Amino acid sequence: MRNLTIISCAALTLVGLAHAQEFQPRMGEPVRGLTPTQLAAFEAGKLEFETVLGKADGLGPIFNDSSCAQCHTTPDIGGSSTRTVTRFGLAATGGNPFDPLTAFGGSLLQSSALAEMPPEHFDAIPAMADVIIHRVTPHTFGAGLLEAVPSTDIEFGELNPPNGFVSGRVHWATPVEGGPLTAGRFGWKGGVPTVMTFSADASVNELGLSNRFFTADNAPQGDPALLALYDTVADPEDSIVPGAGRIDRQTDFQRYLAAPPQTPRSGMAGESVFTSIGCASCHTPQFTTGTAPEAALSGRTIRPYGDFLLHDMGVLGDGIVDGMASETEMSTRALWGMSSRDAFLHDGRATGGSFAQNVAAAIMWHDGEANFARLNFNALTPSDVDDLMGFLRSLGRAEFDNDLDGDVTVFDWFFLEPLFTAPGAGTVTPDSPGAEADIDADGDLDLEDFMQLQLAFTG
Repeated sequence: MRNLTIISCAALTLVGLAHAQEFQPRMGEPVRGLTPTQLAAFEAGKLEFETVLGKADGLGPIFNDSSCAQCHTTPDIGGSSTRTVTRFGLAATGGNPFDPLTAFGGSLLQSSALAEMPPEHFDAIPAMADVIIHRVTPHTFGAGLLEAVPSTDIEFGELNPPNGFVSGRVHWATPVEGGPLTAGRFGWKGGVPTVMTFSADASVNELGLSNRFFTADNAPQGDPALLALYDTVADPEDSIVPGAGRIDRQTDFQRYLAAPPQTPRSGMAGESVFTSIGCASCHTPQFTTGTAPEAALSGRTIRPYGDFLLHDMGVLGDGIVDGMASETEMSTRALWGMSSRDAFLHDGRATGGSFAQNVAAAIMWHDGEANFARLNFNALTPSDVDDLMGFLRSLGRAEFDNDLDGDVTVFDWFFLEPLFTAPGAGTVTPDSPGAEADIDADGDLDLEDFMQLQLAFTG
């Protein structure tokens, strides 16, 4: 293996950095431009996100896991996973609407409990439930940037549908922290409008941590007597002082997580294929954030590839009614960061193969408003399919990450080093081998790109 040569001359480094475009943050890193106070809040929030709660901290009595990071873990803290939760209910029939079976602990099953609870007092789906589905864990990268997108910009997609096949609608919801109705942008049904809403809701429902917005724990199987028997920590278990609670630190961490990188940043042939077959009709490429309390989140152009609207997905709907969302409606998932995932769709059913095979399986499950895009995908040539998959693999790929393992190491350098040339001597395009190292997109891998490689090197 070739040796990785790290140039240490400070003057040479400064010359290179004076002109080089900065590499993008990797998944799990903070947004660039945070103040020292905000960076400290990010780090404290990350520690909270990783903290394993016990009974004395307010865990339970029923829960799905004991820390945020035990589910949000791939490719780094705050990420996704194939870990699933179970939802259940009673389907609408005979003029009766969908019943989430709240009186029996629905619609979310908490599958774990404190050690003193016998199994018969939890982990039970009522016998009358005829809708039972699973949902995988989504990532939270770029959450603060998504929250900063104005509701009116999301609503624009509803009021101006891109073609005759698509008719998405905003899932309006009220943030738990107060304020006007806001366009939802998180959750498989899109009913979560803010990062704080997500933190507070997930804390009580996934950890059993009651807080100032959800002031009581879930009753095992919906039985208040069982809750009184096993819940020995006074509610709310989290601090009721704004800014002092666990949910506040969880929110800081998620709010300041950087958006997933996209490498190359633009120009891939596969993005044209993506648009031509209709994927971009729902997976809207770009938004610009509005004015947020933090300058680092304000006025930023982001490329999430999602419109955050509810769409009727036909047989791909999960059968659950959630707020405004019907049984067949699902919120468009943002595609950024998908290169690190090995399971797709709300229940992770598209899995078990290569990245391209899993993506193709996910597309084949698209129905309802997305049926036209599925048919267009089926008509693509093999070359177009390869281009499309190459583009989708760029969503979440770190710069200089030749082997797509999330790191920048000597193994990446082994393949990239022969491609480096003098300035202007290369012919690197966004679809060429080594395009992940052409930071400034000038068609060659030269000293300016190498300077950024040194900064991006993870060892």
